[in-house]
Amino acid sequence: MTRADGRSFDEMRSIKLTRNFITHPEGSVLIEIGNTKVICNATVEDTVPPFLKGSGSGWITAEYSMLPRATGTRNQRDISKLRQNARSVEIQRLIGRALRMAVDLNKLGERSVIIDCDVIQADGGTRAASISGGFVALYDALGKLTDSGVIKDFPIINHISAVSVGIVEGEHVLDLDYSEDSTAFADVNVVMNEKGMIAEIQGTGEHALFSGSDLSKLIMLAEKGNSAIVEQQKKALCL
Repeated sequence: MTRADGRSFDEMRSIKLTRNFITHPEGSVLIEIGNTKVICNATVEDTVPPFLKGSGSGWITAEYSMLPRATGTRNQRDISKLRQNARSVEIQRLIGRALRMAVDLNKLGERSVIIDCDVIQADGGTRAASISGGFVALYDALGKLTDSGVIKDFPIINHISAVSVGIVEGEHVLDLDYSEDSTAFADVNVVMNEKGMIAEIQGTGEHALFSGSDLSKLIMLAEKGNSAIVEQQKKALCL
């Protein structure tokens, strides 16, 4: 197959991370992966969900939305429908689970970090971009807590990133844009740490079944893609 943007099957789109994109949050990042752009803001609150009160443990959670005209047609804001979009709920739960894998929650203490991920332009891979950018916003927020003495030990234990892979026109490909994602036989999102250990896999045979061998090939591609993202995370964070 020939990809629309000329990339090879195992090539990521361009990755750019702009820290401190918004002034007020404890951590803020604009992540751009190809034409997909997501603003990720991290907010620290001195409270935890009821099930964690008295435990000494902190919490990481996320909210996700796609702004009107992030896509080719205008989608309605959730507030106009008086209920949250089911897809957004599923994605923000994924983001929260993924980012909790990056943190020793006991070192955070009884406080929460909320990662708001707002897609301002969508061209495939928005949930993966939200996780990858959300990690950098989270890292900055926790760094400020540590530097100010609010918490004693920096609680980050893993870099976490995510990438989409899939089967398009019979080829196993890395980092699907929208044109590929919308026609893919299989679409898989893989969340990993910097050592290639898997935090979560979400995969669907969109138009056909796929095999364990296919999945193994896709995971190998995801490892390459996530390695490239982690490299850019560390570059942005000056690590």
